[in-house]
Amino acid sequence: MDQGIDILASLLEHPKMIAASDRLKATPENHVSFAEGSPPVKLVYVFQKEYATVDSARVEVVGTDEATTCVGLVIRNPKTKMTSVGHMDFINVVDMGVSQMLSLVVDDDLDTTLDVHLIGSFLDVPCESANNSNQSRTDVILRGYSFPLCSKIVEALHKRLERFQVQTFCVLSHNTTSDFHGNAVPIVSGFLVDTSCGSIVPARFNKTSRCPDEIVRRIRVTVSSEDPYWKGKLLETYDTIHDRFVIGHCSWMPDWEEIAYSLQQLSDSEILIRCSTSPAAEAPDFVENERR
Repeated sequence: MDQGIDILASLLEHPKMIAASDRLKATPENHVSFAEGSPPVKLVYVFQKEYATVDSARVEVVGTDEATTCVGLVIRNPKTKMTSVGHMDFINVVDMGVSQMLSLVVDDDLDTTLDVHLIGSFLDVPCESANNSNQSRTDVILRGYSFPLCSKIVEALHKRLERFQVQTFCVLSHNTTSDFHGNAVPIVSGFLVDTSCGSIVPARFNKTSRCPDEIVRRIRVTVSSEDPYWKGKLLETYDTIHDRFVIGHCSWMPDWEEIAYSLQQLSDSEILIRCSTSPAAEAPDFVENERR
């Protein structure tokens, strides 16, 4: 963990990372929706705890959103243009998740340097805690969700044999602002990757573009937490080789129905508190999506 923290600190202070974050935040947000009759765009959307690796010859854009304390990780091979996007929510999926993402991105040329982008997460530890000299840096960081996740991701990449070049590091202090109530919230919570050139823009999706099978996939994200098959893994949804969506199996527990019923009885504010790691930072449609 200490090695990851040191790497994290260096990246946050690097002038090129600061400049890249500033450029991303200054880019207008793309609101992605598919109106009836509009020209088709080949999009692969990635939900929380999912990943997808796409071939630029088949898929034009790939993206994710709804990231508050989560991190959207992009790994792209600039030579083959194979692009993988993972939406990581907890540290226990990082090691295996990175391996899953790299499985189709790495080519036979060991000298290839892969482009990496980290976007999402914010300072979810109160500033007064982070500045408390009576606590060690590690103790403070471990209190939140965002710091340990970012630290684990950069540490996992550092330990790999592949070569990486971090192009975007819009996380934590680079991705934090305050809302009208003074709550810390992320500036960029979603993005879209152009697979042909690798450019990235902030993005927000809606029901028409968070597809296919939005509700089934949201349910799978929840119930996979109790499925030993998916322990430590990102969920597989898109079949890169055959260019199709395949929603992998997931075990259903009998008490999930009772849990769902009990959650439906809660107020909106109670659902936020029970179902989110960052209740004050969620998008306006978060509660509606949870109820659906």
